[in-house]
Amino acid sequence: MNDEFTLYDLKVEVIGSDKPMVCSHEVGDYFLVKGENLVFPQNSSFSMYSLAALLPLLPAKQRELHENDWMLSDSVIACPDPNCGARFKITRIGTRTLRHSECTVESIRSKNDDLINQTEEHENE
Repeated sequence: MNDEFTLYDLKVEVIGSDKPMVCSHEVGDYFLVKGENLVFPQNSSFSMYSLAALLPLLPAKQRELHENDWMLSDSVIACPDPNCGARFKITRIGTRTLRHSECTVESIRSKNDDLINQTEEHENE
């Protein structure tokens, strides 16, 4: 059975806004998301608070989304510090093929497995 799946590689880059930046951000600073890895350029840094705000969004941005899903259209994220004008632009920069067997030891489940399990749990209540 083919266990391949595709994710987008991402670039997360600091962009400015009309407000001044008060954190340590510099316009043009960036990191990449390649598969499950965050890749930082040499001799660069990135605020852990900004990273904490961005991390929950990255797995969704890596995946195919419905054309009406707001996660597809909204690509600029504000710095979590309300006094800072930094923004972070998430851009899809390519695709990467991964294998289920290289990411987990769990077996592949079909989409219907979750529906069947939910139905059975509901019937047993």
